[in-house]
Formats: sequence, structure tokens, C-alpha cells
Amino acid sequence: MKKICKAASLASLCVSLAGNVCAQQPLPLSLERMFELAETQNRALAVMDMAVREAEEGVRVAKTSQLPDLDASFALSYLGNANVFAREWKDFQVAHLPHFGNNFAFEASQVIYSGGAVTAGIDLAKMKREMALLSKEEMRENVRMMLAGSYLQLYKLQNERRVYEQNAVQTRKLIDEINAKHAQGVALKNDVTRYELQLKGYELALTQIQNNREVLNHRLNIALGLPEDTQIEVDTTMTATLPTVSNELTWQNEALQSAPSLKQSQLGIGMSKQGEKLAGADSKPSVFAFAADKLDGPILTEVPTINSNLNYWYAGVGVKYSLSSLFKGNKKVRQAHAATLLAEEEHRMAQDNMRTAVKDAYVHFDESFTLYDTQKKSLELAQQNYQVVNNRYLNGLALITDMLDASNQKLNAELQVVNAEINILFNYYQLKKTVGSL
Repeated sequence: MKKICKAASLASLCVSLAGNVCAQQPLPLSLERMFELAETQNRALAVMDMAVREAEEGVRVAKTSQLPDLDASFALSYLGNANVFAREWKDFQVAHLPHFGNNFAFEASQVIYSGGAVTAGIDLAKMKREMALLSKEEMRENVRMMLAGSYLQLYKLQNERRVYEQNAVQTRKLIDEINAKHAQGVALKNDVTRYELQLKGYELALTQIQNNREVLNHRLNIALGLPEDTQIEVDTTMTATLPTVSNELTWQNEALQSAPSLKQSQLGIGMSKQGEKLAGADSKPSVFAFAADKLDGPILTEVPTINSNLNYWYAGVGVKYSLSSLFKGNKKVRQAHAATLLAEEEHRMAQDNMRTAVKDAYVHFDESFTLYDTQKKSLELAQQNYQVVNNRYLNGLALITDMLDASNQKLNAELQVVNAEINILFNYYQLKKTVGSL
């Protein structure tokens, strides 16, 4: 009867844990496939795409500075009568004017020389576009690292669930054996109770694992633009081939070439130098060509007024110079130069920070292999110890507390091994993300 009750309890637990999973649609996904989905369906990357498009439009707008400026105007007006009087404010008279007035003008101008301001403005707009592309690249690395971390955590939870389920099965068998010994009068009821409590702990752990899995699964569905009821299944073969540890210098050199943050700081120097050119252009004269055609009526410059249209045109070359640049321009140039020096120092600091970050990521990656080997050896010893203690206990040569300790040690060793194996992949992806090659 007790076995039937336990079987029913187990069935109820399995139904409660798997109920939501069964209702969801399973979708096997590799990590590479998730990266591909993120490229087209992740909202953060979509926002960065829009920022890139905006920067590209900024380049087109900047290039319009090379085109001529064209203006056309047309106006109709009502002219009132003029008042004429002597300089001594007497002999007041009314001069009747034509009441209908019109004006049409067409003007064109083209900058010939601006001290380099136009070219610098276009180059600056192109650099802003490049900065937007680098920001997108950096966001891509962050999104991929988030996906990799959540995906590997799902893998960990799946392995942990398998370990807990296996230990729960072993614990139930041990409970049956102890019950048989208790029926023979060679075991205490308290021994059964202790293992039943341990089994309950496994069942609680399985519930927590399932809840954590649902949270991670939902996060991945949102990040990938998938239906929220999609149940992601991890690729369990991804740990079949673990990455190898290469030379640290190789990773350092790759970071200097590929890291988006270093590219951004380097580009910041170029943008500051363009700012210097713009500041210097303010203290140089600008040369422009112009032409215009105008049609005015009536002709008010004649007395009496001539009720006719006057059409005339003109063209020429002009020079414009801001006299205030004589006492303002140098200060702007010095400020822009100081900004360039700051950008160069920030780039050097970014390089130092990158070397430190790569060192940290590389050390953890290398350490993860040592941890994995250590955990495998610990598991081997824990399994041997559990087998010895289990045999001794069944033969009445060990206490129940010894069995509990051995069982817990074996469980912890099994969990540490599966986590250490996945931890190698996580540190590998973290290292690739640091150098900008994820």
C-alpha cells in the first residue's frame, strides 16, 4: 500500500512539473541558430539598426552642403498713397500711387571656399555613422552574451534536473530497502524518515529548477521574438567538443583589433580632430558665388512713381569674414585641441582596461579546465565512497548518518561536474565577447 501511495505521489509530482511543458510547443535550438534569430528579431538590435539608418541620413544631409542654395520668392502687395511735405513740416500734399504692387526674386549662391568646414562636416557625419555601426556591433556582442548565458544556464538546469531525478530514484530504492530491513527489525523507523526528508528536498529542488527554467525560457523568447509559449530545447551535444586554451597573447592582439569599445575610442579621436578643423574654419574667410534675378513693380524709386515692372539681374563673387573670430576663434581652437588630447588619453585608458579585461577573462577560462578536472576526480572519489558506505550500511556496519553524508557528497559532486563542464563554455564565450569576436 505504501508503494502505491509513493507511486501516486511521484506521478502527481511529475504531472505538476511537466504540465506547463507539455502544454508548450518544444523548439530545439542551437546557440548558433539563436544568434541568427537575434539578428532579425531582437528589439535591441532593431533599435540600433534604426540608429544606423538615421546616421546614414545624416551623411546625406551633410553632403547637401556642397550643393548651391536656391531661393525663390513671390509677393503681392497693396500700396497706400504717399504723403509729401516740406522739410519744415508744412505744405502737406498727398501723392497718389498705384495701389497694386508685385515682387518676384530668384537667388542662387554657391560656397567656393569655407576654410574646410564643409569637408569636415561631411567627414564628421561619416564618423557618426561609423560610430552607430560600432554601437550596433557592441550591442550585438551584449545580446549574444546574454543569449549564451541564459542558454547555458538552461543547460545547467536540465543537467541538474537529471541528477536530482536520478538521485530521487536511488533514494526511493534505498527507502524500500530500509523499509524491508525495518520490517525485519534490523532498522529503525527514524532511518526511513530521514531518507523521506531527503527525498522531499529533491522534490523541492526539482520544483525550483522548473521555475527557474520557465523564467529563463521566457527571457529567451522575448529576446528572440518567439511566441511566449515556446519551450526551447537546448542542444545537449554542445559539450561534446570543448574549446582549447590558446596563448593569451593571441587573445590580447585580437582584442586590440576587434573590440568595439577600442574602435569607438579610436574613432572618438578622429571625431575630435574634425572638431578642430571646424573650429579653425571659423577664423578663415569664406568665398561664395551668387546670382539673382528680380522683378519689382511699380517703380517706387522715381518721383512721380512709374506704374511699370522693373526687371534686373546680377551675379558676382563675395567674401565673408567674421571679425569676431579674431578674439573668439583661438579659444575655440584651443578647446577643440584639448578635446582631442582628452580623446587620445581616453583611448589609451580603454586599451589598458581592455588588456585587464582580457587577462581576467583568460585566467577564468584557463581556470575552468582545472576546476573541471578537479570536479571529475571529486566525483570519482564520491562515487567510490558512496558505494563503500552503502554496502557497509546494508550489512549493518555503518550508521544512517554516514549514508546521508555519502549521498549528499555524491549529489554535490555530480552537480559540480555538470556545472564545471558548462562553465568552460560560458568562460569561453565570455572571453570571445571581451575581445569582440562572439
